[in-house]
Amino acid sequence: MTGVHRLLAPNPGPMTGPGTNTYLIVSGADCVVLDPGPKEESHRRAIVGAIGDLRLRAVVVTHTHPDHAPLAGSLAAELGVHTYGYAPGPEFSPSRRLRDGDRLRFGEAVLAAVHTPGHTTDHLCFRMGSTVFTGDHIIGGSTVLVQEMGDYFRSLDRIRALRPERLLPGHGDPIDDAADVIADYIAHRRDREAQILRAVRDGARTVRAVVQAVYGEVDPRLRPAAAGSALAHLRHLAGQGTITLEHGEGAGDEPARIEAVRDAVGT
Repeated sequence: MTGVHRLLAPNPGPMTGPGTNTYLIVSGADCVVLDPGPKEESHRRAIVGAIGDLRLRAVVVTHTHPDHAPLAGSLAAELGVHTYGYAPGPEFSPSRRLRDGDRLRFGEAVLAAVHTPGHTTDHLCFRMGSTVFTGDHIIGGSTVLVQEMGDYFRSLDRIRALRPERLLPGHGDPIDDAADVIADYIAHRRDREAQILRAVRDGARTVRAVVQAVYGEVDPRLRPAAAGSALAHLRHLAGQGTITLEHGEGAGDEPARIEAVRDAVGT
């Protein structure tokens, strides 16, 4: 059974796509569970059944969002192993905290932690040979919500520098054209930032106005997520001195008081 086996959590939705991908990573008689997902009894049974007679060595999470981490603690306690993650969060507190570059060894395999803040501050990807488990840093068939855009750009560059051949995301199908998809992610974010800057130049002065101008095609159920990413882009632009942004936590109807820096946008 050596290899990587995907178990799909039964939590489909606008933010999760078909559901959260839980990975059972097997090397010899040892295994690790990555992103066990939400507290869902049928999913817990599926994970335990897939482990079978293997020796579970760890339960690992990429980040503490509720679709990835809450089952980790009870599953690890049931099976007598430690949980691993970057930091505590809602419904999850790792018994062993990982930092960038830390390695988990099991069987003949090694999982190397790569700190990739952006989607969240606590986000980790995990490299195993030429494969990277990307959590919500890169997902299959869609883009992701971003909290801190500058960090996210730097984290995309970090994963690109690893030259992975395959990406195994937290949602969606495996990605075998890793270099192309990473390049597309970077290009999409650069294009989106340019669109947001044009919207500001054309008079958008609130996050809501930016979302209406730039994210018109987005499913209404995803508008709050779009507003979060738009605000992250605006903060990134403000940090570069391209715009000024006051009351930067504003969203919806709350004025963000966005103003373009004339000599920057006029070029």
